Amino acid sequence: MTPFRRGRFEELPSEPTRAHGLARAEAKRVRVESQPFGSIEVHYLEHGSGPPLLLVHGLMTSSYSWRYVIERLGKSFRLLIPDLPGAGRSDKPDRPYTARALATAIGEIQRALGVRGCAAIGNSLGGYLCMKLALEDAGAFERLVNVHSPGVPDYRIVALHAALAAPGLRSFLAWWIRREPLRWVHKNVHYYDESLKSLEEAHEYGDPLATREGSRAFVRYLAEAVAPGEMRELLRALEQRRDAGQGFPVPLQLVYADRDPMVPPRVGDVLRGLLPTAPFVKLAETSHFAHVDSPERLCDAVVPFLKAPPEQLFVCIDKLRDV
Repeated sequence: MTPFRRGRFEELPSEPTRAHGLARAEAKRVRVESQPFGSIEVHYLEHGSGPPLLLVHGLMTSSYSWRYVIERLGKSFRLLIPDLPGAGRSDKPDRPYTARALATAIGEIQRALGVRGCAAIGNSLGGYLCMKLALEDAGAFERLVNVHSPGVPDYRIVALHAALAAPGLRSFLAWWIRREPLRWVHKNVHYYDESLKSLEEAHEYGDPLATREGSRAFVRYLAEAVAPGEMRELLRALEQRRDAGQGFPVPLQLVYADRDPMVPPRVGDVLRGLLPTAPFVKLAETSHFAHVDSPERLCDAVVPFLKAPPEQLFVCIDKLRDV
């Protein structure tokens, strides 16, 4: 297998080559009165028993992305897995999708579900948003795992932001995506093992993009949720806390792949330097979708952190460095 080598869309199997337990999760909807998004319905999955654990997906994906870890994590936690506003099966209002607005919405979803202060795992953009929420509201999470989030405005993010500011380009891109959304997803989701892709996945991520509302919301995510200005704000806040001798507001674990074409692994190194008290786990032969590429190894890395008693937390996490 050659890592990150994408196969032909026409050769995708109908079903995933690796079985998953998503069908065992219960699909639900909750009404959220959101300050940035208005009154919206949020789709979420619930599975397992124990203390609540919020799983937050990343850009262009949905609750479906957690399919390979729900059985393992559900043995210890009551999993709550929402589709963020504008994504998956949740409502897609025509509102600004800034990182601050989406972080606020995560807190609002928590309150609607009655789990403010729970533990959480955020992947990719979801990890970035959860970090922003924790900095705004230290009571949002009891502890947080960030799995390979962005957060450093490299040249690609700056160039994308500048390009999408051009008149008419957002509308054109939304139209372009709607033309062949399944192919768009196949081309733009990257796994270490690309054989994990299937038409089932392409439909889960692509069907929401086939609608005018869905493609418009996705383009707003690209233009607004990964804006370089808000990323710089995050880095400045972390630098100020470090220089003042303060750690992150909640116990935080960073998990990064050592290779990834979407979010450069150096982002993890930058955050590690700004968060010297946060345990850092580096996973080899995986992607920033480690919960898809390497679900067992990801669970082995994060479950001890999530289950450790507070007084033992920093003793426990020392054992997880550089897995």
